[in-house]
Amino acid sequence: GNYADKKKFQVREYTDEEYAAELGRIEEEFGPLVEEAKARGAAMRIGTNHGSLSDRIMNRFGDTPLGMVESALEFARIARARGYHDFVFSMKASNPKVMIEAYRLLVARLAELGDDWNYPIHLGVTEAGDGEDGRIKSAIGIGSLLSDGIGDTIRVSLTEDAVYEIPVARALVDLVTSLREKFPEPIATLSWDEVPWDPFEYRRRPSSKLEIQGVAVGGDETVRVFTSQQKWDALAHKLDKLGDYQPEIVLETSGVLEIDPRDDAAMASLNASESPRLITVADDLELPLIPAFRLLAAKADPRHPILLKDTLFPATKEGADFLTSLLNAAMNIGSLLCDGIGDAVIVQGEEAPGQSLRMSYNILQAAGTRIFKTDYVACPSCGRTLFNLQSTTQKIREATGHLKGVRIAVMGCIVNGPGEMADADFGYVGGAPGKINLYVGKEPVKFNIPEDEAVARLVDLIREHGRWIDAPATVAEV
Repeated sequence: GNYADKKKFQVREYTDEEYAAELGRIEEEFGPLVEEAKARGAAMRIGTNHGSLSDRIMNRFGDTPLGMVESALEFARIARARGYHDFVFSMKASNPKVMIEAYRLLVARLAELGDDWNYPIHLGVTEAGDGEDGRIKSAIGIGSLLSDGIGDTIRVSLTEDAVYEIPVARALVDLVTSLREKFPEPIATLSWDEVPWDPFEYRRRPSSKLEIQGVAVGGDETVRVFTSQQKWDALAHKLDKLGDYQPEIVLETSGVLEIDPRDDAAMASLNASESPRLITVADDLELPLIPAFRLLAAKADPRHPILLKDTLFPATKEGADFLTSLLNAAMNIGSLLCDGIGDAVIVQGEEAPGQSLRMSYNILQAAGTRIFKTDYVACPSCGRTLFNLQSTTQKIREATGHLKGVRIAVMGCIVNGPGEMADADFGYVGGAPGKINLYVGKEPVKFNIPEDEAVARLVDLIREHGRWIDAPATVAEV
């Protein structure tokens, strides 16, 4: 959205005539690039990033998925008018919910425009971060869309050496390919009138509040974390050391009703009952998990809270591939959470008690459903990066990892960094070799700080804005 515009964060109203004039100016800037690509037989990616939209788009559509889509379509129309069609679309965001909504909106708009707008789509969650968190964010965004049949190419962006991105991308593609081969046909056909969620705008599915084992579930309560009795027993001796990663409810004694959502008689009996019940899809059913839970949400009366699972076939022994278990759990549970479905979650595909709990909480955090720790937006390294992203991100984590609910962006340069910080509270951005600029929101407030002082100055900035608390004496052991 900024190819021909310098982002100034200005607020103004554009008349239709002024807006059309701006589009003409964009064509003057963008047209020569299109002609050059056409002459060379080169392909192009027409993409927008949430947070990098031009002032013109921001003032008409807002910093929204719709703005992302309309910005890309403006450039695509210029390319098409010049007879150039060798392009792909991308809609990237660091927030998986925003990214999913933007791609769905794009596909819907392309369908409205006609069959000759059926261009390839490139998927990616930008600035996903590193480690388990980066892989979970990528799986939620990319995996959700791939499982819905959206996407032709993917990029997993991690704040790690690029060599570690390919195995994650390959594992995601393999997961979805396996699902498509195993379940080639839909399990049900529903009209949009029968679907209780909007695919283009997040709203949590309503439900009634229940009390289970002394814990409130459903309604406006936070999404809860279940575990099995066996895992609870294995962790019981160190619950005080688990920090925020606490198991909250034991599955076997929760009274949850397991049901086959295709069983019309069972669903009718459930909906005829006077009292709300916690419900879930039954284990050991040969069903694709995401469609199964969507069908359950569509058929069940909204008063019944839903317990989400990562798999319908619980792990029976340790030793399963951790990356596969992680990506599968993130894709399945995260996709449903981003649709507003789910009042509680349980990870069954990872046998290790501590790891399964950590997965549950980290998926809730990445989906924006339950914030229990600091959230980081960190870009992958590129040729413009002005400091070591991996080591710097780790230092910032060590200094700020206890700040629950604070979002910190770590960006390698000032070219894309400020725009791509999206809704971060604070930003650490490379300004020049060895120098760092600090941001509050999208506003730069400290400039040219020596790199060896910058983390401490970031902490000072967080203190100045009342978001700092001292770290607790103990940390979670999971």
